[in-house]
Amino acid sequence: MSRQPKYRQVADALRREIDNGTHPPGARLPSESELSERFEASRNTVRSGLGLLVTQGLVTSSQGLGYEVAKHEVFELNASRFENLNFEQNGDAYSTDVMNAGRRPHQTFRVEILPAPAAVAERLKAEPESRTVLRFCHRFVDDTPWSTQATYYPSWLIDEAPRLAEPGDIEEGTTRYLADRGIEQVGYFDEISTRMPTPDEARLLEIGAGVPVLLWMRTGYSAERPIRCTITTLRGDLNRMNYEIGDQSARSKGDPR
Repeated sequence: MSRQPKYRQVADALRREIDNGTHPPGARLPSESELSERFEASRNTVRSGLGLLVTQGLVTSSQGLGYEVAKHEVFELNASRFENLNFEQNGDAYSTDVMNAGRRPHQTFRVEILPAPAAVAERLKAEPESRTVLRFCHRFVDDTPWSTQATYYPSWLIDEAPRLAEPGDIEEGTTRYLADRGIEQVGYFDEISTRMPTPDEARLLEIGAGVPVLLWMRTGYSAERPIRCTITTLRGDLNRMNYEIGDQSARSKGDPR
């Protein structure tokens, strides 16, 4: 006999059925009364088990509509190609990747002059709270919120690349724009972490209960010094990142068995 509390037994059984496809994404789960009969448990116990699945981001609930398996149409981002000017792009890297996946990009912008947050100043090798240009993007894949991206540029770049401080999109992408101005990004350093979203992040990304965010911080360098720090916040349930490093030719070879 399981030593797990009954509500966890309910949650575990339903989780296994979600994983094996018995209840596919978007499917309505049986009602609380049906589950109560199946598991020989009270409706409060069943409700607690379903609530656990909601907090884990596997199930959504709607008043009067019951419980539904969450839909997770994952977007895959190749982080090693992102902003690499050696790859053909149709506009900026974000739009190119989304369109190459057969989906529709959309983004909104705001541009501000702000003091650098401590973590950003450290990576830009700037004085704390020194002036930076913030270019903030709220990005969508189709009509679903995908990420927010906050890119900080040191103030010395404004004179050399004045479009950075202008509102609106830079159609060719800021990395290509800077390269055309003689400020070439020759390397970058990535830091990746996860955590639960802040209230603002949950609102902007329309994140349900129990879903973490993926934080991707990239510091870009010219040959002489840091030129920007980008913090991308992605929905943890809708995104997957990969990197390509070294010779990948073996991936295209057939299975020897």
